[in-house]
Amino acid sequence: MKNLLTPLERTTSAERIESLLRGSEFELQRIVSTGQTTPACEWYDQETEEWVVLLQGAATIRFEEHAAPRALKPGDFFNIPAHSRHRLEWTDPEQETIWLTLHYRPSEPSP
Repeated sequence: MKNLLTPLERTTSAERIESLLRGSEFELQRIVSTGQTTPACEWYDQETEEWVVLLQGAATIRFEEHAAPRALKPGDFFNIPAHSRHRLEWTDPEQETIWLTLHYRPSEPSP
């Protein structure tokens, strides 16, 4: 048994991604951020859908189709449709920001 909120040893300044469970059409990950952001002028554009919940810490995410970034706090969750360009504008550098993400291929297209 493991705990999703257990701090990770800092061995690098990079965001840490841990695969927790993988199937033929999904991957469940724990991501730990410590101040990382998406590099300027870059966007994530993924082939799969991504369901995200912020478990601990704080972050700000921006979607290309929205002018303003959205502040996130623990308990906030959302779904990112495939090819919805988005970027991490800010994560709290003073504490670990812990995410749980589920990358998946939906059984039918998103609305």
